[in-house]
Amino acid sequence: MSDASSIRTPGGNIDPTTLRPSTTGSNGHEEVLRLDKITKSYNIGKPTEVEVLHGLNMRLERHDFAALIGPSGSGKSTLLNIIGLLDTPTSGELYLMGQPTSVMDDAQRTAIRGSAIGFVFQFHHLIQAFTALENVLMPVMVARGKPDRETRERGMALLAQVGLDGHAHKQPSELSGGQQQRVAIARALMTRPALLLADEPTGNLDSKTAGGIFDLFRQFNAEFGCAVLIVTHDPRLSDTCDRVINLVDGQIVSED
Repeated sequence: MSDASSIRTPGGNIDPTTLRPSTTGSNGHEEVLRLDKITKSYNIGKPTEVEVLHGLNMRLERHDFAALIGPSGSGKSTLLNIIGLLDTPTSGELYLMGQPTSVMDDAQRTAIRGSAIGFVFQFHHLIQAFTALENVLMPVMVARGKPDRETRERGMALLAQVGLDGHAHKQPSELSGGQQQRVAIARALMTRPALLLADEPTGNLDSKTAGGIFDLFRQFNAEFGCAVLIVTHDPRLSDTCDRVINLVDGQIVSED
């Protein structure tokens, strides 16, 4: 198995921390994600075999701000897991930062997922025994061990940007639900990902707090140039996104 610090492709080894999109769209923006005829089936070869995603094509570029909507059971969670490299498609190809992910082994997928993708979930999944700053630094600690001074300062700066200046050394139990979600957003942005995936990120928050979280996504989309894909049932959020991708019965039926 190759070292997790490199991605082996037909062109050789690539350090995932230096990956950049290799293609551009007609507007000159760099491609971050491309799905090419993605399918996903379960119970393959059994009488209960079922295909839940049917030949999906989709593309996200830097600065894209998109919502993925659809009824329960439409395949949104399955698709998000595939995009986040937490699951693999049955057929088709997923390109992340211009690289085909089907040629990567588990260690390589883990490496590029950690460097290129940030995750924000409905439940913030903070480590209760750690401080807010330690939670923010977690992606770097997992990848490289003890963070240096520059990395800690970047973590502190991110906490300040999400409105938590002065809360760095508090534990999650000392923070409100909205503040904990802000810690989760700072953690997701710690590696400066090219793609931010948010799964019902405001589902447990009141409307005012939810609006503040959404504004943060907009801010970082503009400042860092990361593509944002938000799975949401909240039309107040999806209606203000630049793109709305509607998934029904495992197929993209419209895109506004």
